Amino acid sequence: MTRRDWRAGELRLILAALIVAVAAVTSVGFLADRLRLALERDGAQLMGADVVLNSDVPLTDGIRAQAQARGLEAAETIVFPSMALSLDGEHAQLVSVKAVSPNYPLRGAVRVREPGATQARQAGSVDYPAQGVPEPGTVWLDASVLPLLHAEVGDRIQLGDSVFRVGNVITLEPDRGMSFVNLAPRLMMRADELAATGLAAFGSRLSYRSLFAGEPAPVADFTRWLRANLGEAGRIDTLATGRPEVRQTLDRAQRFLSLVAMLAVLIATVAVAMAARRYMLRHLASVAVMRCLGATQGEVSRLVAIEFLIVAVIGAALGCVLGYAGHAGLLAALGDLITTQLPAPTLHPAAQGLVTGVWLLLGFALPSLAQLHRVPPGRVLRSDLDALAGGRAALWYGVGLTGFVVLLWWVAGELRLGLLTAGGFLLAFAMFALAAWAGLVFLAPWRRLHFRSVAVRFALAGVVRRRAATVAQICALAVGLMAMLLLTITRTDLIDGWRQAAPPDAPNRFLINIQSNQREPIEATLMHAGIHAPLHPVVRGRLIEINGQPVEAAAFADRRARRMIEREANLSYSARLPEHNALVQGRWFEPDERAISMDQELAQTLGVVVGDTLTYDVAGRPVTAQLVNLRSPQWDSMAVNFFVLTSPEVLRNAPQSWITSFHIGPGMPDPLPGLLARFPNLSVFDVTAILDQVQRVLDQVIVAVQGLFVFTLAAGVLVLYAALSATRDERMREAALLRALGATRRQLARAQWLELALIGAAAGALAAIAASALAWALARYAFEFPFVPSWWVFLLGIGAGMLAALMGGQAGLRGVLHTPPLVTLREV
Repeated sequence: MTRRDWRAGELRLILAALIVAVAAVTSVGFLADRLRLALERDGAQLMGADVVLNSDVPLTDGIRAQAQARGLEAAETIVFPSMALSLDGEHAQLVSVKAVSPNYPLRGAVRVREPGATQARQAGSVDYPAQGVPEPGTVWLDASVLPLLHAEVGDRIQLGDSVFRVGNVITLEPDRGMSFVNLAPRLMMRADELAATGLAAFGSRLSYRSLFAGEPAPVADFTRWLRANLGEAGRIDTLATGRPEVRQTLDRAQRFLSLVAMLAVLIATVAVAMAARRYMLRHLASVAVMRCLGATQGEVSRLVAIEFLIVAVIGAALGCVLGYAGHAGLLAALGDLITTQLPAPTLHPAAQGLVTGVWLLLGFALPSLAQLHRVPPGRVLRSDLDALAGGRAALWYGVGLTGFVVLLWWVAGELRLGLLTAGGFLLAFAMFALAAWAGLVFLAPWRRLHFRSVAVRFALAGVVRRRAATVAQICALAVGLMAMLLLTITRTDLIDGWRQAAPPDAPNRFLINIQSNQREPIEATLMHAGIHAPLHPVVRGRLIEINGQPVEAAAFADRRARRMIEREANLSYSARLPEHNALVQGRWFEPDERAISMDQELAQTLGVVVGDTLTYDVAGRPVTAQLVNLRSPQWDSMAVNFFVLTSPEVLRNAPQSWITSFHIGPGMPDPLPGLLARFPNLSVFDVTAILDQVQRVLDQVIVAVQGLFVFTLAAGVLVLYAALSATRDERMREAALLRALGATRRQLARAQWLELALIGAAAGALAAIAASALAWALARYAFEFPFVPSWWVFLLGIGAGMLAALMGGQAGLRGVLHTPPLVTLREV
């Protein structure tokens, strides 16, 4: 039967739908998988390793042995503050010294600039990746240190008991975090020369960072071992915990890619379901004949199930091959837009595509198989006999729908995003059906009016007479268009909103340790340079009580919670909700109220909720206030953000310093050298390199999302083709009857075009409304940035719906009006 159905063309639409469906999913999957691996790799470059162990003591032999046993590379850095001196002793500067082992860093590269270097000129850039670490007897410095020490590259400076030559200027240090010691300008040296400086003596404030890198599985196993055996001897940093300033960007990148993959699955599901239904309708008669010849219901079901399984495996395999070729073609088309070398994909997308193909076909063929299972033999003589038992069909549809939601969850990799998208599409489908049915009821009286154009009358009559088919076509086309419009909005409004979260003019300088009596002259200097930089107070405090009960670090199982209890934190106060912060729960401060606002994730870590009373030790004085709200700071905005904020009444009189951030672009006057010369206590943190890395990752993912749009378009075209092909037989019979009654081919063609245009316009309008609503929900609850609806979406939806319906009608209904009426009537 499989060979016969293939020769007769019965399986071609199903196989084409399945191949395109699996190709769309695997194309997205292969590219998303490679981008995910690249993001993890590039993200690791922002830490200099895959996992980092922070400790106050050197790396033990036991930990080093565990890393070596798993085949991991290891490197070490030692960071501490010290004074660098010019040789004449007249100039000194507090620096953050970083002593590194020879193989540092394990991921990424330190970038340096050597004025006048041949290598830099040949590269055509101002900096280049450094080869190794500083040579013996040399150090590398941040550019800001040179004018403070009145030194240049090649000059000598003193550090402790040793004298070093300045070898290079550091432009990018991949693993430089934002801890207090790293806010001072960097001086990088060799670890084997640290002892000679005499700075690593007893009592020195040395921070040890052990870097490890290797294959994902051994790294994950080593990380689990560290967490199980480290205890309180150190802190483990991974990308998620070690670099909060890039974590949100990478999380959003994964959500965008998951959204694209889900949209492809959604569109493909509709195409496969409609193709399977058309197969069922065309096999009712043949199954009835088999029943008359003695076939049982079970034999019919097994026969069709085996045929579908054969088609599913073949289609899924071909779809995987086409998907891999499609993703390779997409990479070739992108060319230089993806500047990084992508890792080889894993087998996960292929397995996902195989399971997707088999489930899409079998899962959404179940209702059709149920109908063929119950075809009565009498249908050979009476085609009006209903073969479908409503309760059993609903059960099969429920099974298919459940599997579909699980499939979405698997593709999305995130339950909330999967449920939100799946729920939105299911709700939209139900609303589409209701709106389409209401529209047809409204149009029913209009077909009785006497229009001068016969084509208009035929078009209205065809739309209203085939209510079930029309509703199905509108719903199918609207779902496909909604997915396309949603992705179009994603490519424009949502991406614009994402870019605004970390725009190119985001702050790239942090100025800290500003004293209260320095506020006015610093603000005036920055304002004179054309820089608007609001100053934020910083108060040091430690949480000591929750609801009147003393807080002990040992009472918390979470290591991060224990660290937050043991050390002082940076607190601040504000009368207004800061920019780049969203209120998640509770209310903002009332005037003259003593209240606290906390980061949502920190509150979950500490186990506190809105309404709790918190007490902080601030400079030896207890400060108590009630937690009234939880916030979600936008850390990737690079603006000044705090985990804990209070109302001004709580901390206004506490000892405090001030911090500000601002942007200095190329060619802009830089007021910082003058400020540092005037106020030596100030510290400047330049995050330009970090911001550039975040922006490069962001641009890379946006290009990938835009390129993946092609695959959803291919699946959407197939949905339309399947929707129109489902009514092909009925339209051929109607056209034959009308032509036998005197209608001309031109009149029927006009009626068909009008009918398709009406269906397309209705589907496009419904799709635009639903896509805008779903885009708002995704922006609000999944991607967490503002969304502004655009009127162009509605014009695009209606226009695309009409164009798609007309073009699809040309492909799916080709030959309907050209078949001789006598041939069609004889077949009936």
